[in-house]
Amino acid sequence: MTVRAWAELLRVSALFTVPGDALAGAAATGGRPDRGTALAVGASLCLYEAGMALNDWADRDEDAVDRPHRPIPSGRIAPGAALAAAGALTAAGLGLAARAGRPALAVATGLAATVWAYDLRLKHTPAGPAAMAAARGLDLLLGATATGAAKRAAGSGARTGPAPGSGSRTGKGSRAAAGSSAASASGSRTGSASASHSRGVVRAALPAAGLLGAHTYAVTAVSRHEAQGGSTAAPLAALAATAALGAAALRERRGPGDASPDAGRHRKGESHRPPATPASLAPRLLRTALTGSYFRTAAGPLIHAALNPSPPLTQRAVGGGIRAMIPLQAALAARAGAAGSGLAVMGLVPLARTLARKVSLT
Repeated sequence: MTVRAWAELLRVSALFTVPGDALAGAAATGGRPDRGTALAVGASLCLYEAGMALNDWADRDEDAVDRPHRPIPSGRIAPGAALAAAGALTAAGLGLAARAGRPALAVATGLAATVWAYDLRLKHTPAGPAAMAAARGLDLLLGATATGAAKRAAGSGARTGPAPGSGSRTGKGSRAAAGSSAASASGSRTGSASASHSRGVVRAALPAAGLLGAHTYAVTAVSRHEAQGGSTAAPLAALAATAALGAAALRERRGPGDASPDAGRHRKGESHRPPATPASLAPRLLRTALTGSYFRTAAGPLIHAALNPSPPLTQRAVGGGIRAMIPLQAALAARAGAAGSGLAVMGLVPLARTLARKVSLT
């Protein structure tokens, strides 16, 4: 019973919506998943579950009225245990992010602060949906900044140090001074280059983070009515947002580092397009299929909730919106040219569906 209670508190069925953030972030920057991506996934899972535990701790009085079956109001988990779990999971998430490098830790710190601010202060304010959207966007940026971090650090280390042969014809004091000066200048250049590269990584991933954040905003706006129901406007607005986001995900976007000859010709304004081949059509077909899966998963429950805004149908619409994050992440990865990552993310769908039958997403 205790394991079941913790699974409900942490909403473990929603965990499968998390790894795709890091993979989509890696794809958006043109990087291939590596150790840093894995660390980002681990950090994201910890921070996500921290938010779940903190959410139920903060809502324990409200849940005692609206959802007395939840683990804390039903007495299956003590409030102090839930709060302690939130703190421990936050620390673990930040620790994993730190191992992926300073940029990743900076993003993870912002993500953790957003999660705690949402659960403790912003959830029941007009800023609530925006805070949740920011958290999902930051989670994608965490994957973007963590991917390739070790390689960038190794490259920076290789460039650090005095120039070969510097001070070879001077005295010991002069050589030491020259070496110190060169090391200082090299360190300054390395730090500047690293910061510049990190900003470039974030800029490259911002469009994908914005699309995922917009979807999260729409789902969160619907979730504010899941206990009482009664809102037709929120599901309709979310449905319109889903359609717009699906159209955006369908637009072709060349990933960073794409140096195909066709890209160069199109940038120069040449109108000639090579004839379509099965190989050239495959990425478009995959992107279309993934986007279609996203729209189908989110739109159906939203239509039902708009026609009958009862609490059960509103909760089902929220659950559909949460599940739809997986195909959206997959579509974003495929849109950036990472078909393998997109397919890997979609492999989580049957697992999420199976676990959702046992543990509610909402």
